[in-house]
Amino acid sequence: MKVEVIDKPFNPWVYLQDYESTALKHGKYGALANFVGTMRDYNQGDTVQKMYLEHYPGMTEKYLQKISETAMQRWDILDTLIIHRVGEIQICDTIVLVAAWAGHRAPAFEACRFLIEELKHNAPFWKQETLNDKMRWVEF
Repeated sequence: MKVEVIDKPFNPWVYLQDYESTALKHGKYGALANFVGTMRDYNQGDTVQKMYLEHYPGMTEKYLQKISETAMQRWDILDTLIIHRVGEIQICDTIVLVAAWAGHRAPAFEACRFLIEELKHNAPFWKQETLNDKMRWVEF
């Protein structure tokens, strides 16, 4: 399992390739399910220029580790990966990468969905959007 909160742009496909080549045993998995979330230019009917994403260092990583451990216990999966951006995020930037590896597709899909839904709804992140004429905090 790997959890990382970063403050720089990243390429999710490079992270996946690097993690697979260094952390997973060749031939032990038959499925990889992943989710990549990017910054869009609209929300709640308004045009968004950029976003600032805050977190509570230590607490956020601990929560992401906890949901990774839960997924490992709940489904027959081999490994998980969560990478999440913080700081200033521009339109089209990757915000989050979630991945689950398993011997078969069903547990990989289920674990991946669990991870992104738990992260999205419960992880300690705070979003502030810059609109054309104001800034606002986003309520989940």
